[in-house]
Amino acid sequence: MTPAPDRLLAMYAGMLRVRLFEERVRELFAGGRIPGFLHTSVGQEAVAVGVCAALRPDDYVLSTHRGHGHLVAKGGSLRGLMAELYGKANGICHGKGGTMHIADASVGYLGANGVLAAGCVLAPGVGLSIKHRRSGQVVVAFFGDGAANRGPFHEGVNLAALWKLPVIFVCENNRWASTSAHALSTAGGSIAARAAGYGIPGESIDGNDVLAVWDAVTRAAARGRRGDGPSLVEAHTIRWVGHFEGDPQAYRSKEEVAAGRRTDPVARLERLLRDAKVLDDAHAQRVRDGIVAEIDDAVAHAEASPLPEPHEALTDLFASYPWRD
Repeated sequence: MTPAPDRLLAMYAGMLRVRLFEERVRELFAGGRIPGFLHTSVGQEAVAVGVCAALRPDDYVLSTHRGHGHLVAKGGSLRGLMAELYGKANGICHGKGGTMHIADASVGYLGANGVLAAGCVLAPGVGLSIKHRRSGQVVVAFFGDGAANRGPFHEGVNLAALWKLPVIFVCENNRWASTSAHALSTAGGSIAARAAGYGIPGESIDGNDVLAVWDAVTRAAARGRRGDGPSLVEAHTIRWVGHFEGDPQAYRSKEEVAAGRRTDPVARLERLLRDAKVLDDAHAQRVRDGIVAEIDDAVAHAEASPLPEPHEALTDLFASYPWRD
């Protein structure tokens, strides 16, 4: 099954939006405009966009410390995200979430997380809520290959399988858990194969092919909505940049990064669209120009936004309830 041309174009624009946003953020961070720490997902755009393209607007996503792309792909505001990265009061979380703890429930993005595999144990709770409400939604838990070797991953998959919850566990296997090579730290060779131990489907796919990601998650979502329980998808990709901005990457070769660039997911879909006569130079330029304008606007908004007031440090610390004032 292949998406309609308009969906393919939307995926292309989505991946380009993630790519250009993160490239701008890297520049701003290097220039001292964005404070703190920064993890980006340049090169991994097909996973975020392919997953979110297979979801409904009311479905949920649980992200990681490398989560800007997930939020952008889920429909998050570039203005709100950029202001949040700047630590400004107009950010999505009023400058308190920053890059690793941002959340936007309005688009079903239930939060990035600095704790590896945390989303794997939060997802069953979200899935249980969905099941009780009979809403037909699904929840995706993104995690990396390193997180798959932590206890919460196994606990979360076990519980979701036991209770047949509508959870899709998506592993972004970018070959490195910080500086630890996947091949040297993961027994069995395949994360997807671990699904068999819990009696659920596990699938290993090319994470640089947005259509392969979309297809796998579309099928996993249908399974979850039918009440058949969770699925595990392992998407193989390559991050082009370091674990964090400023990482010297002494642990891997330049050849690996070069190989990643040769499998550029954005260029790959662009070639497909051009071959199908769905995209030409003029259209591609319009798409790029529109996204650049969005990002320019987001930067201007963030630069002009105020910093939080000191007294606001103790606000928004607890969730509010409908029955409370």
